[in-house]
Parts: sequence; C-alpha cells; structure tokens
Amino acid sequence: MRRLALCVWLIAMTALTSAAFAFDNGQYDHVPPDIRAWFKSVIAPNGVPCCDISDGHRTDYDVRAGVYWVPIEGQWMEVPERAIIRDRGNPVGQAVVWYVHHRGAIIISCFVPADAV
Repeated sequence: MRRLALCVWLIAMTALTSAAFAFDNGQYDHVPPDIRAWFKSVIAPNGVPCCDISDGHRTDYDVRAGVYWVPIEGQWMEVPERAIIRDRGNPVGQAVVWYVHHRGAIIISCFVPADAV
C-alpha cells in the first residue's frame, strides 16, 4: 500500500509541475506480462517506485569517465548515482530511464542500464 501511495504522490507532483506524463491507454497491450511486471517492480535505491511501463523511456546511453549519460529531449544528461538501479536485471534489452519535469528542470528518478544484472 505504501508503494502505491508513493507512486500516486510522484504522479501527482509531476502533474502539479505542469509535466506531461504517459498513460497506459491500451498502447502497451502487446507487452508480455513478465515485462509489464518488471516495470511495475523497479524501485530506486532510495526506496521510491519508478512507477510503470508508461513512465519509463527506453533510451541509448553513454559512459563517460565511469558516469552514465542519457539523451533526454535532445540533450545529454548525467545520470545521478542515486537513480542507478543495478540489482533488478533488465529484460527489455535497452536502457530505461524514468524522469519528471520539476520547476523547469528535468529530474532523473530512475535508470536501469541495458546490461543491468
């Protein structure tokens, strides 16, 4: 229940900061149940759920001096250490990043590299 409340809070905060966020309006019906379950189970190192499949964005990434970088809305952004998830595996075959807009900035909340184990 706490996890659901945290996810609802994160979505509400995103809406209040005028961000556009995704909804699953049937466009993810073709996603296998195991992949859907993985998206729902991913939790940031600080214990906050990353939310759902409609919130995660498959992405390219680069490693520069041991730091992950991802392209978001046309600009490369450094992934903060607090957002990197290394212990959930990655069944989708691509890196996934979750982010929100907050007060004019893009905040990366979760990142799973393509080769996460």
